[in-house]
Amino acid sequence: MNWYAIQLECLLAILAVVVLLTDAFRPVRDARRIGLILSALVGLTLLYSFTMQPLGEAVFQGMYRLDTLALFFKRLFLLATAFVLLMSAEFVERIEAGRVEFYVLLLLCATGMLVLASANDFILMFVALELVTICFFVLTSYLRRQVPSLEAGTKYLILGALSSGLTVYGIAYLLGITGTANFEKLRAVLTEAPVGEATGLWFGMVLVLAGLGFKIASVPFQVWAPDVYQGAPTPVTAMLAVGSKAAGFVLLMRVLMTGLLPLEPVWGPVVLGLAGASLVYGNLGALPQRDIKRLLGYSSIGHAGYVLMGVAAVNALGVAAVLFYHGQYAFTTLCAFLAIVAVTRVTGRDDIASFAGLHRRAPILGLALFLAMMSLAGVPPLSGFFGKFQLFAAVIDRAQMDARYYWLAGIGAAAVVVSLYFYLNVGRAIYMQSSDRTDAIPVSWPVRVGLWICMGAMIGLGVYQRPLVDAALQAARVFGLE
Repeated sequence: MNWYAIQLECLLAILAVVVLLTDAFRPVRDARRIGLILSALVGLTLLYSFTMQPLGEAVFQGMYRLDTLALFFKRLFLLATAFVLLMSAEFVERIEAGRVEFYVLLLLCATGMLVLASANDFILMFVALELVTICFFVLTSYLRRQVPSLEAGTKYLILGALSSGLTVYGIAYLLGITGTANFEKLRAVLTEAPVGEATGLWFGMVLVLAGLGFKIASVPFQVWAPDVYQGAPTPVTAMLAVGSKAAGFVLLMRVLMTGLLPLEPVWGPVVLGLAGASLVYGNLGALPQRDIKRLLGYSSIGHAGYVLMGVAAVNALGVAAVLFYHGQYAFTTLCAFLAIVAVTRVTGRDDIASFAGLHRRAPILGLALFLAMMSLAGVPPLSGFFGKFQLFAAVIDRAQMDARYYWLAGIGAAAVVVSLYFYLNVGRAIYMQSSDRTDAIPVSWPVRVGLWICMGAMIGLGVYQRPLVDAALQAARVFGLE
């Protein structure tokens, strides 16, 4: 049973080791082909994951759970990894050395994320979190001859080390007071003690929340996001935007809604405040941006605020909304970055002005990037609209018992209106501005396939949401919320 639970992690880890050893004994000449093969293999692993069934009991002494929530996020991480490897195959020619090692680090990073989806214990959580973080330390600064990449890596290293220190100190504090690192046992201990007598746990709880807040790029732990998004290699930025953020949120939900649920009167208002602050900061900060990756960095902060709305609601509808939002957000964001990789491969620039007249130079890239921006903005009938609709519905439902949530819904609605400006600004460059260059941008068939899959998902999940909604509702039941 234990091996059954970790087979996806083992498959990715073995694949990473095989690729690394193969390159060591027989150096790979065509790194692009290796990337495409790895993307296809991870895609097959994703398809295989749908044959797996959740386990009713925790394994490895209660540290690891293969429940519906874990399977939902494992599939999300495999999807993100397959697309990021596809982007890397298109991007790899810009890497001077260590091209195969770049793929290996992405696979190891994904392996850590798969473990995080099932973590049911602070110790396992921290070990897996460090595997992911250390891989990102290297990946963000992989373009060693480019100052922005080195700057991104340095900032992520310093702030990531700080967040890891806060997390492990908070874990030690909680472990010392309660005597357990297991989320379910922690909940039992806190349930037996009145919340008023648990004030000594607040300090440890705040430190853990601060560490996880760094992973999801929420205010006030967001300062790294714009610079790292801008300076890191584009496939790494995509992995941060989709994989790292989702990993942070699945941990946040497991910690808050399993281990620390009895302290909800304490952390609930804190999460509510963080959601509102992230919405305001992310969307206002994106307004003056002229670099598309930096714009998406601020956008990521704003979207962390939207997702925190569902977490703050602390109800089954909110958790399901968070899961649905992550599912559709993955397709939307991956579509945007896949188009960006294809364009910058030719132009070598990330500023929004370089996308002027894109609909003439590469119609499929222009359409894909425009649809991605509109979905991020929440324009119907794209999937982003329904994702935001679910989050607002969860907050309004909670507002029936706590009027403060009406304020959060109001801030979220205002943020949606503000975001239309900078997302439409990208669309204006694509369709309404002319470019000095009129040469066509070549688009390889793997990129075309990836773009059509993402665009189909954005439109399909906006028109017919039932499959993903049902999967989200089923996964949300693991917390037993109403």
